[in-house]
Amino acid sequence: MSITRRDFLLLMGGSAGAVALNSLGGCNVKLPSQKSEFTFQPIKGPIPLLTDGFKPEQQKEQYRSYEVVDDLVLPEGYQYQIIAAWGDKVGDSRFGYNNDYLSFISIGENEGLLSVNFEYISAIPWMQTYEQVIGKPLPLAQVKAALRNNSSSKNEINAFALADNDPIKAQITEICQEALLDQGLGVISVRKTVDGRWERTNSPADRRISGISGLNDGKYLKATGPAVAVFRKQQGQGYIDQLSDRIIGTFGNCAGGTTPWGTVLSAEENFQAQVPEAVYSDGTSLDPSKRPFALGDEELYGQGNVFGLAGNKYGWIVEIDPANPNDYGTKHTWLGRYRHEAVGVRVEAGKPLAFYSGCDRRGGHIYKFVSRDKVQDPKNKANSQLLTQGILYAAKFNSDGTGRWIALKADTPIDPDLPSNIAGNLILLPKSPQAKTAQETEGDYLAIAKDQEIAKYKQKFQNLGDLYSGNTEEKQGAILIDAHYAANAVGATCTARPEDTEVAANGDLYISFTSGSPDQEGGPDVRVFKGPKGETPYEYGWVMRLTEDSNDPAAVTFRWQMLATGGEPAAGAMGFANPDNLLLDKNGNIWMVTDMSTGKMNQSVKNRTDSNGKDTAISGLFGNNAIWLIPTQGDDAGKAFLFATGPVECEITGPCFTTDEKAMFISIQHPGEANGIRKNQVQESREFLLMTTTGEEFLQTRQVPIGSNWPTKSADAPPKPAVVVVTKTSNS
Repeated sequence: MSITRRDFLLLMGGSAGAVALNSLGGCNVKLPSQKSEFTFQPIKGPIPLLTDGFKPEQQKEQYRSYEVVDDLVLPEGYQYQIIAAWGDKVGDSRFGYNNDYLSFISIGENEGLLSVNFEYISAIPWMQTYEQVIGKPLPLAQVKAALRNNSSSKNEINAFALADNDPIKAQITEICQEALLDQGLGVISVRKTVDGRWERTNSPADRRISGISGLNDGKYLKATGPAVAVFRKQQGQGYIDQLSDRIIGTFGNCAGGTTPWGTVLSAEENFQAQVPEAVYSDGTSLDPSKRPFALGDEELYGQGNVFGLAGNKYGWIVEIDPANPNDYGTKHTWLGRYRHEAVGVRVEAGKPLAFYSGCDRRGGHIYKFVSRDKVQDPKNKANSQLLTQGILYAAKFNSDGTGRWIALKADTPIDPDLPSNIAGNLILLPKSPQAKTAQETEGDYLAIAKDQEIAKYKQKFQNLGDLYSGNTEEKQGAILIDAHYAANAVGATCTARPEDTEVAANGDLYISFTSGSPDQEGGPDVRVFKGPKGETPYEYGWVMRLTEDSNDPAAVTFRWQMLATGGEPAAGAMGFANPDNLLLDKNGNIWMVTDMSTGKMNQSVKNRTDSNGKDTAISGLFGNNAIWLIPTQGDDAGKAFLFATGPVECEITGPCFTTDEKAMFISIQHPGEANGIRKNQVQESREFLLMTTTGEEFLQTRQVPIGSNWPTKSADAPPKPAVVVVTKTSNS
């Protein structure tokens, strides 16, 4: 469903005054109608908006031409400063690649610890610029040549099976060590100087926790919860790495959360690119050969293969204490294993903990962990122990705006959704633990496309425990390891790539859903995820508010409402596309960044319908990824204002704010991801068929740089991910 501004005001009326960032950070930027310290004039973006200050009759002239800028473009009166970039020194290591989630924890006036996630490496610019930035070569050409001579005629190989004295294995090991070193987490200490600038202080707390932590240095990550019983198995149906409950590294670290007791939660998302995701019914991993090492001109994946990493140890939430230099992370398995995007933290004295997270895949679910025991003091570091006992739930959204939480435990009934209610008509379900054939015991899943097959599945399996094997603790561990498919089996709603989950001070949960398009793994429930005119599937995303019944963090029922819909204003949407990270500031404003796919940004749109009269994709219209502000009170409530646009081919991620709300930290991720270095300031002229906010079509000519030189912006400079801090200029 869509939502009008009037509906938005009515929805927010009961809670807007209480909305606040439920963590140790916050930021406050004001529009003229708000009582706030900051003001900004929205910047001009690539398409007409209801908030751009132009009347519909002016929009054609104002938007007939547009130039994409390879920079972080901010409103007048604001500036940014680079805090750290890929390759900079951090402790005894370096600042990683594709910085994402940021968390600022104050340790004194104008001073704090900034925790940083490093999600993945972008193969094209990483390989193109590695030697120039890091200062040493990698044997990329040698390994590519060896793979071209591979008998399989593919650019991949099971490096784990190669002899230890094989020179190709040594070269692959070197490449993968460097790639995984650039992923994980980092902690850097920062402070504001007397002249208002920010600087790093390089304190003893500065350190990296990477994808290879523990491999050679003994700094293993730890684990808690039922999956530990699976990790400790000496034998099982699948691959066992013989490390027991010790874990090598963390990677795929996307968004996260911050606790009131001063720890940071990091979400492992697309781990399946580096290790096998599927598992056996006892929770053990597929053999590393099932995710072989691969290297090509535009790809570098299977980075865990050569080290024999067990896939079931990745895809978790990692907790670290930034202030403790000896803490290298704990994976809490009660929170489930899936493609985590973020963590919404709800902590109230006298009540259980409630942590919310989404699985960022097409057809992924929303989850809630509820602790067994209650919080006494929200700021007590002992609260981390509450994450070791509890229950994980998955959300069931009903089309009438109600919902319930389904427990992922052995006695929960099997009741999958019907494929006919899912965009793409596909749902993947776990197979029987008694499966004996080679195809079935490889840990793949049943692809069900017909409703009648669901009835047969329910006849064969009664409860979730029928699909998994082991003793009570091991079976619960296997369910949590296989959380996405277990949630499919018990009827959790397939959603639209859930990204951020942010908890407001009044307990409401805000969720961003990035895209409603399906793929070969699944799609969203078409009864819940619709465009402004009821379209399904719908690509451009939503922001939802979820309210627990009785405002109880342990409630098993809830209510939900869509607050904002992505897409063009002329279609009844708000002008943004593909919402991602959210922040709620102390004045109740929603800050939002977008996550348009690199391959779609600024792609020419010359026609809006194809030869058959069907609507064509228009993602290219929306330009670069951006930061938006949606006020929730005052005259501007329910409108979307454009605060910033990012460099070419980048994603803006992890907006994070200092305690006094006078500085905003931002991650700029993968500039130049598709084209690498922008050479000789090259750009292309492209055409876009736009609409005014009242629906009149007109043609725009847009100048689009090919590649990026950010952050230095010097000619032919290598693009580098970096963290910046945004502040007001001294004269504004």
